[in-house]
Amino acid sequence: RLPENALTPAWGQEVTLKMQGVLEDRTVVEKDCKLVFVIGEGDVNQALEECTISMKQGEIALLLADSQYTYGHLGREPDIPAWAPLLYQLELLDFREKLEPLSLPIPDRIRIGNQKRERGNFYFQREEYGMAAQAYCMALDMLTTHTNDSQRCASEEEDEEVNDYRVKCLNNLAAAQLKLGQVDEALHTSRDVLFLDPQNVKALFRKGKLLSDKGEYEEAMETLKKALKLEPSTKVRGPIMKYSFSTIISLSVYISSKY
Repeated sequence: RLPENALTPAWGQEVTLKMQGVLEDRTVVEKDCKLVFVIGEGDVNQALEECTISMKQGEIALLLADSQYTYGHLGREPDIPAWAPLLYQLELLDFREKLEPLSLPIPDRIRIGNQKRERGNFYFQREEYGMAAQAYCMALDMLTTHTNDSQRCASEEEDEEVNDYRVKCLNNLAAAQLKLGQVDEALHTSRDVLFLDPQNVKALFRKGKLLSDKGEYEEAMETLKKALKLEPSTKVRGPIMKYSFSTIISLSVYISSKY
């Protein structure tokens, strides 16, 4: 029996939950003996967040979650069908104030930052672009090598790894912003990518196209020329772009006609 004055977690706190979720046929589709997430940051589905915030430490609860609060009309491949309700057994193990990113060791920042980036990718694939953008922004807050006094605290290898993940995250954020119609924000984010990686072809092409759409043809042309020069060698390293060589040429020719 839990004490009457036992506390419940608050919005923005970090909780640790023992969790198991099953379908109607009792197939286990989710299980974690130590699931850690921050309430309100979209790390888990809405059903888990809203149930957890009402639980007391040590409490065990059964939650029958309607699909609209879990995985909805898309389900979750390969194991959760569309519109499937889930039955959860939950135990709130612990909760505490969320730790500030600058207080964490660099490896923990990278791990948590990547979890949030991958959560953003999950939302993006489901066309939940607002949630995706939020997850990418939280990942970027975590992916830093600075301390409270603005000094760097990482080794050269860690610094390079953090920057690589920031570039991925920023490119993904720019894509989400475009889906949301946030054109100026996407342009700003693309410039942030190029500050970290001046030869990032994806960001160069996106920046060039956005500048062209805004009528800033001179800068757009210079940006696309750089992308055009880099793009063939980029494809040798791997298919990281959805934009083809011919697409960049076509857009460059179009801009040339505007002079």
